[in-house]
Amino acid sequence: MDDVRPVTMTAARLHGPSDMRVETLPQPGPPGAAQVLLRVQAMGICGSDLHSFTDARIGDTVVSAPLVLGHEFSAVVEAVGPGSLDGCFEPIRPGVRVAVDPAQPCGHCELCAKGHPNLCRHLRFCSNYPHDGCLREWMHVPADTCFPLPDRIDDVAGALLEPLGVAIHAVDLARIRVGSSVAVLGAGPIGLLILQMAKLAGAHPIFVSDRFSWRLALAEKMGGIPVPCADEDQVARVQRETHGRGVDVAIEAAWGTDSVAQACEVARLGGTVVLVGIPSDDRLSIKHSTARRKGLTILLCRRMKHAYPRAIALTERGLIELGDLVSHRFPLARAAEAFALNAAYRDKVVKTIIDIGSQ
Repeated sequence: MDDVRPVTMTAARLHGPSDMRVETLPQPGPPGAAQVLLRVQAMGICGSDLHSFTDARIGDTVVSAPLVLGHEFSAVVEAVGPGSLDGCFEPIRPGVRVAVDPAQPCGHCELCAKGHPNLCRHLRFCSNYPHDGCLREWMHVPADTCFPLPDRIDDVAGALLEPLGVAIHAVDLARIRVGSSVAVLGAGPIGLLILQMAKLAGAHPIFVSDRFSWRLALAEKMGGIPVPCADEDQVARVQRETHGRGVDVAIEAAWGTDSVAQACEVARLGGTVVLVGIPSDDRLSIKHSTARRKGLTILLCRRMKHAYPRAIALTERGLIELGDLVSHRFPLARAAEAFALNAAYRDKVVKTIIDIGSQ
């Protein structure tokens, strides 16, 4: 049968700070060995995407040529290259709906061999310059980054499995035990998913702070104790409610001006602090005497590892709520508008989805 796929596609590319343009680009063509060609369906805007959109950089990685953003996505497998196995080591077939891990580790370096592909020395990551992301209709990815979706998980939930995987990894790092007290600083999508994971792990109480009331309302609905940090001292609140002890685990998912230092302040003596957020100024600042005198364990969360099968199982069983996070949806043609709204935190935004498959 003749190939009737189009030779061009629509994509949104970042050309500079807050300069996103919807353009026509060549369609990628047939996949190579161990590759698949995907029709992208849905994409979630992540906080790291917003850093790139606003500043045309993230950390010390500068966007110096037009770049397709986006790394939280689901897709349909359109074509399969020779020798292609999915992320569960099974043959992958055209027509299968998949969630896609945006990280493409080499599989051979020292860290990959030790089971830490998230720390791969040669990692390629969708939308991290110079590697294009998923804000386009078609793309190639390694087949083993694809995880088939059961019928009970729709395309939007499939895209949200990536931030759920980050939340799973953060809670793994924290080693939360049944009855652990936890504070989550930041009630954006990652913070709300961390809240749900901590609750599943048996944590109680779980304090959640944020400056936006609508996000705190979601946190309370999901079982957290809301702390409006714009209106009250969150350190004093947590210390008061824990009778001066502090929490066993503090997880920072905001990267506000003082959020890292505050995470250290709310942690108990000998407690654990996990840093998940990415700072705009690429700086980490804490009060040394607080961390030293408390004997804190401070861990930094680098994405995730081996989390997709768990994320799929939790979502399919209804143990995690993903749909409540979605506050806005836009077509690909309005991608720049979607990013601008999200970057400005307008209109009670929590999670914005770009519907690419509906073009």
